[in-house]
Formats: sequence, C-alpha cells, structure tokens
Amino acid sequence: MTTSTAATPGRLASLDVLRGLTVMGMILVNSAAGIFYGHKVPVFGTLLHASWDGLTLADTVFPAFLMMVGVAIPMAQRRGNDGRPVATAGPIVARATRLFVLGFLLSNLYWFADFNSGAWRLWGVLQRIGLVYGACALLYLHTGQRTRIGIIAAVLILYWPLLLLPALDGLPNDLFSRGHTFVASVDRWLLGAGGHNYVAGPEGYDPEGFLSTLPSIAHGLIGVCIGDYLRQRRGRAAGGKLLLVGAAMVAVGLAWSPWLPLIKDMWSSSFVLVTCGLTTIALAALHLAIDGRTAPLSWPWTIAIVFGMNAIAAYVLHMVTGHMVGWDLFFATYSATATVVSPAVAALVPIALYMAMLWAFVAWLARKGWIVKI
Repeated sequence: MTTSTAATPGRLASLDVLRGLTVMGMILVNSAAGIFYGHKVPVFGTLLHASWDGLTLADTVFPAFLMMVGVAIPMAQRRGNDGRPVATAGPIVARATRLFVLGFLLSNLYWFADFNSGAWRLWGVLQRIGLVYGACALLYLHTGQRTRIGIIAAVLILYWPLLLLPALDGLPNDLFSRGHTFVASVDRWLLGAGGHNYVAGPEGYDPEGFLSTLPSIAHGLIGVCIGDYLRQRRGRAAGGKLLLVGAAMVAVGLAWSPWLPLIKDMWSSSFVLVTCGLTTIALAALHLAIDGRTAPLSWPWTIAIVFGMNAIAAYVLHMVTGHMVGWDLFFATYSATATVVSPAVAALVPIALYMAMLWAFVAWLARKGWIVKI
C-alpha cells in the first residue's frame, strides 16, 4: 500500500463524486444489514439486498462501484506521444493480486483468529474488484473498443444459457428460485455446499463466486468503454449521449428480465444492463452538473469526493471497523431517537455517526493531499 500526494491529471470530478457516493452506499447497506440481522432492528427495506431476484437500492451500489473501476482505467493510464497507453501487464497483475489477497484476509479475519469459528471464504467484494480490475485493465491495453464491445455482448448473451445448464448436483433448474442454477452448482461443487460459500447449504452459492465473475468483468468493460469515451469527449454533448446510452441499457435489461430475471447474486445479464444503465445515467448527470467548473466544489459534493478519492481505503477501514455500529457508544443513539421517530429512521442515526467517523478519516487524507493506492 502506497500513498500519492497528487491526483491523476485529467481526473473527472464526476467520477470521484459518484465513486464516493457508491462506496458510501456500500458502507450504508452493510451497516444497515448488520443492525437488522445483528440487533433485530427494523430498517428501510430498500437498504437490504433482494433475497434472490429483484432489485433494491442496496443491490445497485456495488455494481455502480464496479463500473467506476472500469471507467477509471482509461483515465488513469499514462500515454506515449502517440496517445496509446504505455502501461505493462506486470503492475496490473500485481495490483489485482494485492486487491484479491487483501480481500481474502479481510473476509476471514474471524477465521484467522479462531479456526473453529466457521469456514473460511475464498470470494468477496475486494476479490471481485481485483479480478475485474485486472481483466479489464489488461483488455484495455491489448484490445480496441470494438473488440471490447464484442466481448461484452458475447459474455452477456452466452451467460444466459450457461445459467440454464443442468446443475452439477442435480438440483432442479429454476432461475426464479434461490441457488437453482448451474452457476450456483459450480460454487457448491468447487467449495462444498456446507463449507466455504457465503450462502451455505444444498442450495448454497457465493454472490461473488467463480462463474458469476464473467458477467462482472463485462460490467467493468462497459465502464471502460464509457471511460474511454469521456477521455476523448467531454461537455454537454457527451453527457447527453451518455444519458441516452444509460436509458437504452435500462430499457433492454428490463425487457429481458421476464425471461432472465434481475439477480445480483448471480450477476445476471439483465442485472448488468439495468445497473450499468442506472450508473451511466447518474455519471452523465454529474458530468453535466459539475465537470468543467472553475469554482471549487461545494457541499454536499465535497463529502462524496473525499470518499471517492480514497474509496478503497475507506472500504478497507469499514471492513475492519464495521462491527462498531453495534457498539453501545453508537447504538445508544437508536434507543434515544426511536421514541420520537420511526424505528427505521432511528436506525439511521448510529449508521450516520459511524459514517461520519469514516468521513473524518478520508477528509484528513484529502487535507494531506494523500491518495492511498493498493
């Protein structure tokens, strides 16, 4: 882990803001789930993931962050006099490996402390980010835009029949039933139904599992295509075109969803299109609103931008400290406010205090001019 004292030249404020909003969303969603399942406190339903098919606000934040990983790749590449990227595969593979290993360590902190506490887990959020970053960055170096679009289309189309193949363990195939897909059965076959998957049991699987990494790479590649477009064209015309592209992706994904449902846990192709479309619309709107301005960004953008500039650092700190939301120090505020507002609103108070603590950390990094890179 290293630090940099300067941002990358040509950095888009809209990218940092949206990346910040998405990592804040990921922390909010994880914290809400921790309070809901750990303390049996009611929370707003949209802050909890869909059990299988369907889409809530919670289901959109990690996909948005993953797409931002792709958008950032063309922006961050150093270029030669001919305008072509000059990066090599070695640093990309090394960074992807660091992200995967760090994710594995953070996913298994309790297991490392007590081997009898349960089974270790191979996959996770940072692991997926590492794999998607590595694949997308390498493809950006070695393929052109048309080839990348072809890869996206091929993966999204072929992933549909892949889900429908007979399950390896004979479980009846039903896209609308949790875990009843070929992709889920591969997770069970690789790591054991009762063992190392996030969802255990005979219908178990891992939401960041083996084969579902393929459409997540396509997800990142959509971000790469958009980032490459914004690298070359900016302004109102570019923002307007991106709004149309985003709306088209949402429309196609929704039209596909009656046959291939929106399933975050399997990263279905319709889910990719709808969430990429929503993220593209948000990025285009932010691009039109804040990019190219000469005046410094004001509140509330400044809250999000410090999270966006050190998104991985903020998420890693959250992974280490997430249990703090349940501490009496924070949770006492729920008991105090639940008597005057609804329990779901009161549950947001300790979460907001916890997120303010994380903000203080990333704001301190911003004041120092430090960008933590893994």
